[in-house]
Amino acid sequence: MTDLDRNGPNASDLIGLIESRLNREEFQDHHWTGTFWEYLARCEQNPSVLRNAYQRLYDAVLARGSEHYKLFKRDCVRYHFFSDPFDDGKDGIFGLDFALMKLVDFLRSAAEGYGTDKRILLLHGPVGSSKSTIARLLKKGIEHYSRTPEGALYSYSWLLDDRCGVSPMEGSAHEAVKAHEYPSPMHEEPLTLVPREARRALLDRFNEGWSAEHHGGKLRVEGDPDPFSRKIYADLMQFYEGDWKKVMDHVRVRRIVLSEKDRVGIGTFQPKDEKNQDSTELTGDINYRKIAQFGSDSDPRAFNFDGELNIANRGICEFIEVLKLDVAFLYDLLGASQEHSIKPKKFAQTSIDEVILGHTNEPEYKRLQSNEMMEAFRDRTIKIDVPYNIRLDDEIKIYQKDFGPERIRNVHIAPHTLEMAAMWAVLTRLEEPKKAGLTLVQKLKLYNGKSIAGFTEDSVRELKEEAPREGMDGISPRYIQDKVSNALVSRQAIEERTINPFMVLNELEGGMGHHSLITDEETKKTYRELLSVVKDEYEDIIKAEVQRAISADEEAIMRLCTNYIENVRAYTQKERVVNKYTGKDEEPDERLMRSIEDKIDIPESRKDDFRQEIMNYIGALSLDGKKFEYNTNARLYKALELKLFEDSRDTIKLKNLVSSVVDDETQQKIDVVKQRLIRQFGYNEVSATDVLNYVASIFARGDAKGG
Repeated sequence: MTDLDRNGPNASDLIGLIESRLNREEFQDHHWTGTFWEYLARCEQNPSVLRNAYQRLYDAVLARGSEHYKLFKRDCVRYHFFSDPFDDGKDGIFGLDFALMKLVDFLRSAAEGYGTDKRILLLHGPVGSSKSTIARLLKKGIEHYSRTPEGALYSYSWLLDDRCGVSPMEGSAHEAVKAHEYPSPMHEEPLTLVPREARRALLDRFNEGWSAEHHGGKLRVEGDPDPFSRKIYADLMQFYEGDWKKVMDHVRVRRIVLSEKDRVGIGTFQPKDEKNQDSTELTGDINYRKIAQFGSDSDPRAFNFDGELNIANRGICEFIEVLKLDVAFLYDLLGASQEHSIKPKKFAQTSIDEVILGHTNEPEYKRLQSNEMMEAFRDRTIKIDVPYNIRLDDEIKIYQKDFGPERIRNVHIAPHTLEMAAMWAVLTRLEEPKKAGLTLVQKLKLYNGKSIAGFTEDSVRELKEEAPREGMDGISPRYIQDKVSNALVSRQAIEERTINPFMVLNELEGGMGHHSLITDEETKKTYRELLSVVKDEYEDIIKAEVQRAISADEEAIMRLCTNYIENVRAYTQKERVVNKYTGKDEEPDERLMRSIEDKIDIPESRKDDFRQEIMNYIGALSLDGKKFEYNTNARLYKALELKLFEDSRDTIKLKNLVSSVVDDETQQKIDVVKQRLIRQFGYNEVSATDVLNYVASIFARGDAKGG
């Protein structure tokens, strides 16, 4: 009996299921090893393996593709890299294309070698504006890129004796032992082992046969090996009496894959208690256990080059809340950025090649600006503002990602629930428009791409330019997410298995009393007023939906349309209309025509023009061989819907819904409307009933649209 049989009849199937998703060939490719001479051949065949960290990160972003579009009359680029294709959109970013374009421009400049590669990239913005998410995507993206053939990069190990030293091979005074492998502690580029006087000629040759796909930067392998590799190199050169080729025979080149978890090329540093902070966390520390073995604390073999700046070499190092760092840490960053070097304890300046990325919020940045002692640090940073979303559709996408049907299955989220929460969030971030007659809600709609009479694309751009700080203040998406979560686990949601906009808006309002970031009473008052504005918008939306559901009887609207067109044709041609019931000729039904035209604000003085336009429109369609339908003309269709709603509303007696007694005939009609709300607008039984009851109460107050 085999082991598989002992484990049950399905064991082999399960193992096959696992193995079918593993790629052994890819694993072997990621763990390629070879001689230094084989690596030189690879460099000549594919010089892109020699790109520096900025060039590699920029290419990683561009490799995922992009799309161009217009926004506020400006050319925009949406980089698919920031939609998180690595993790099925888990960290996807919505609506920050302007900020991300500036970020990519920074990377492009650094990749070209224009000087920004000697700066610290500082993401600055309010809490919850996706700064950490951007940093996480950059780390995740370069990690994935290093796994691809296009993103391959290499480091090396030394082949030495079992004491990490250089000793003659038994029986040969001219060959050193190569029994044990010791990796470069900072994952360095193998070409740093080529002496500087020869390296330039080598790079000139490689650059001749290489042109970057996405930028014009040249290959630049700068700096010297780390102290550990310098000592081994020096000892071997002495042993072989300066024979560089024999020294290189002790080098084994290996492909590396960047990994934050394995601390290879990606580092993250988070400030801790100032009393416990130690700059050795950035630049490494002495390994006291090895001092006895190597005899000195200044022997690089007795040093752990495992600080965040050490292990992030060849990739990216993120500094969380960078401005909370102790001043001693910031001094390390000055050299790391400007000179591309760090100073480990007891050793000389050590070269690094990495992107240094920090992020901070506004209060910390203001403190930096007012601190004269930090002038050198300010001079070495490039700040990119990361604001909140100011476009409604983009804000909605954030919450749909967290609370979409694929994640929330046991509670129904009624239509417009996330939309209303997002609308309130965006309104808190907008500045009052200076243009007369324009409301804040209208401004929100203009930003979201909706057309409003009297405002052009130029108007929208002017609105944006007159409020440059829009999005840097307001409510954080995290607050919205927290309150939606509260609503989802509330007793009402559990009992009814549904949440609606009012439940979420009530949560939003109730939470403001103890919001840690809103302490100003005037701000709280403003935000509460905006909640009322959002509720008014929601009422308009659901009234329109109920109207459409009530007037969605296709046969009825078709009959109404036919009746209207017959009367308009007779009116424009100065003819009479045959009454279908009496068979007598009668004048066109002026009352019917005006009752429909009133719904779309056609004044008495314009009725003749409108009716002639309709007949001309029908005639033009006929010439093109097309048939006029009730929904062909959008303006007329809207008027017909509103008219049918008005007629049906009286028939259904929707106002009676607020009472406890509804006759069977009315109930049947209401059930039809409810099913339309469920089928056409995404409600369920509970939320459709709630909406109908609420709209009925509005009508009972006598404030229905057009009523």
